[in-house]
Amino acid sequence: MNWRTIYEERRVTAQEALSHIRPGDAVVPAHAASEPRYLIDELLKRKEELSDVKIVQGLNIGLAPYAAAEYDGHFNVHSFFLGKNNRKAVQEGRGEMIPIHFYAQPRGFRDGFIPCDVALISCTPPNEDGYVNMGLSCDQTRVIVEKAGIAIAQVNDHVPHTCGDTLIHVSDIDFFVEHNEDMYEIPPISSSDPIAEKIGANIAALIRDGDTLQMGQGTVPNAILKFLEDKKDLGVHTEVFSDNLLPLIELGVVNGARKTFHRGKIVATFIQGSKELYRYVDHNSMIEMMPVDYTNDVANIAKNDNMVAINSALEVDLMGQVVADSIGTKMFSGVGGQLDFLRGAEQSRGGRPVIALPSTAKGGTISRIVAVLKPGTPVTTTRQDVHWVVTEYGAVNLFGKPIRQRAELLISIAHPDFRDRLAADFDHYLKDAGVFNGFAL
Repeated sequence: MNWRTIYEERRVTAQEALSHIRPGDAVVPAHAASEPRYLIDELLKRKEELSDVKIVQGLNIGLAPYAAAEYDGHFNVHSFFLGKNNRKAVQEGRGEMIPIHFYAQPRGFRDGFIPCDVALISCTPPNEDGYVNMGLSCDQTRVIVEKAGIAIAQVNDHVPHTCGDTLIHVSDIDFFVEHNEDMYEIPPISSSDPIAEKIGANIAALIRDGDTLQMGQGTVPNAILKFLEDKKDLGVHTEVFSDNLLPLIELGVVNGARKTFHRGKIVATFIQGSKELYRYVDHNSMIEMMPVDYTNDVANIAKNDNMVAINSALEVDLMGQVVADSIGTKMFSGVGGQLDFLRGAEQSRGGRPVIALPSTAKGGTISRIVAVLKPGTPVTTTRQDVHWVVTEYGAVNLFGKPIRQRAELLISIAHPDFRDRLAADFDHYLKDAGVFNGFAL
């Protein structure tokens, strides 16, 4: 059958498409900026007809209206990575957190460990060959379309055409709902943060000409940029492509000329940022979007020589254990791809895995470097996976170091107000644990 005929037969209203969702279904929206806002809003109008519908999602940067208390029992958040608008629902017990590496999420869907009854995606209108473009989120979009009993696409002229493994044939989608609206955005960070800039300068000192970088969004990645303008031939292999890289691309600093994997290309699995960024990536063949089980595969990351993976933390203890997704037992974000990239950088020839964090929180009243973690705190990245740790007070490499030396190094980059107390607490911990210089007595 001609693809145009298929498309016309499956082009329906949102109400008709969404009428196929039943109580108890697992509904999986496309990730991050690709969450189809109109379809979600129309689905919520069926609140009184539906119960126990699971919204299974990754990072949410949208409004997440289904996470409001009024929808409890009708729509329940099941999240891999919490954002500001669905965090409260999980913390209050109106949703669930799914701890899982980013690279493993497609396998979770593919092998049936994570339910996917209905996929809701955003896409472009079909091209002349009958393929829609999945736009800003390549990560697991194809998998949820393939695994869902019902795949519904919001066809939106505002979705950019991205290059890479980004096409889905119209025959693979069950319903098309045409509705144009702006994609979710994250405005660029314009203000400077003096602590972030010091951290950025310390990280930049670890980066050499020809390195390949992975870093996310936030004040620290943004602060690194001004210290990289004199570098040459940097590459990018990352999860998220965002506005903070555009100035370095325009300056020619990021060109991928020395990359040993996808030379000359910026490899990413999802994009989020400003309208300017979305215009930049549209039909831009330098940006190569790939599924997350490709971008975050440790073996693929390691194919980039001199891979520098920069990831953030909420807390680090004096053995080097990293907490990045919770505050004590309270869930804050998610596991994401931190360990994917740290291990990939560790296995890369010349690679440098980096954990970055400010030395304190809450206006300097709490040290983020702690002697021991609070009971019940989940560890995001194990001590044996940690190499470089960076604060505004310096950068230290824990790789191959015994426990006491690790503690000494981490105390040296803690805030000066907390160093003596950290040393005393750690000595007390060693005696209580029956440990001296890393060896059990």
